[in-house]
Amino acid sequence: MELLEQILSNQNMNEAYLRVYKNKGVSGVDGVTVDELKQYLKENKDELRQRIRTRKYQPQAALRVEIPKDNGKMRKLGIPTVSKGECPLP
Repeated sequence: MELLEQILSNQNMNEAYLRVYKNKGVSGVDGVTVDELKQYLKENKDELRQRIRTRKYQPQAALRVEIPKDNGKMRKLGIPTVSKGECPLP
């Protein structure tokens, strides 16, 4: 199986969603919550996959945040969004 198809497989997408859910993932710049993401993927996964396959998917910029580390320093994170453009999110 081609790598892109492995990435877009139901199993891989479900595992990725579960990792975000278990980590209590937060919204990116689009403000979409993990609960909204679940419903969005149910309704739009085929279209999203097709946009990725045809190279029409354009991700939004990641939300930049800093979180404190145990040593007192800050850790920079980039929180991504799911979609942009033709697949509007709620």
